[in-house]
Amino acid sequence: MERVVSPEDIERGERMERRRSAEPGFWRFFAELNAGLILTAFAIVAFKTPNHFAFGGTSGVSVILSTLVPTLPVGVFMWILNIILVVLGFIFLERRAILWSVFASFALSAYVSLFELCIPSTVSLTGDMWLDLCFAVILPSLGSAIVFDIGASTGGTDILAMILKRRTTLEIGRALLYVDIGIVVIAAFLYGSRVGLYCVLGLFAKTLVVDKAIESIHLRKVCTVICKEPERVERFIVQKLNRTATISRAYGAFTGECVTVIMSVLSRREAVQLRRYAREIDPGAFITIVDSSEIVGKGFRGTN
Repeated sequence: MERVVSPEDIERGERMERRRSAEPGFWRFFAELNAGLILTAFAIVAFKTPNHFAFGGTSGVSVILSTLVPTLPVGVFMWILNIILVVLGFIFLERRAILWSVFASFALSAYVSLFELCIPSTVSLTGDMWLDLCFAVILPSLGSAIVFDIGASTGGTDILAMILKRRTTLEIGRALLYVDIGIVVIAAFLYGSRVGLYCVLGLFAKTLVVDKAIESIHLRKVCTVICKEPERVERFIVQKLNRTATISRAYGAFTGECVTVIMSVLSRREAVQLRRYAREIDPGAFITIVDSSEIVGKGFRGTN
């Protein structure tokens, strides 16, 4: 079949692919990293600390330590723990490998200390422990998803995970899960079974919400179209959406008729546009749209 796209279309599409697959510039990277850290710090001070929610990580250990040593706030213990982890990182890891993790560790501690000056960390903002738990899970999960999406981390126990991965044969996920469970058990002993059960819920909810948040950021639509006007659909994808598509020949099992199958990976908005256009030119078009958060290749971010 004769090509329906011009060399100009191909060149424009390649420029768009390079732009989409490019990593964020420094200032965007820096802004998104700090946005994620600020969300996490706000949740620690406003929702975790007043309710003694110790889900794990340096924030969970700091909440417990601030109870054992009430003269010092959570932010101070986060500084102490992160300094210890950073020193261990410099001893056991390459400095370049932990540069942004070091920054994130100190920046998160600084944001926590700053929020402690502005928000009373001993009184719940909502007065509802269940509502506080929801925001204690959602905000840090969203912050972590933003940070992970740009290829960075929130520091803290991530440095410990990097050390364990490099120096031992332990399964990192399982090791850190055991540490988090240990923190939850200590919280239940210190604050009672009610808070302990809330912490258990928070620990498992945090894992699920982080995964879902990351998937939502990376979510793409795999669209397959079979219609009577495949050339027009192909032209629409290339010229209007600035995407590409894979074209294949097939035949219907019942009719035996030869058909053209168009497959393209698009964003949510682009998938809606394609579906609307295909239905306009062929009301009987057969269209399937499938979610995917694992897209690797030209035109997509390398972190997907």
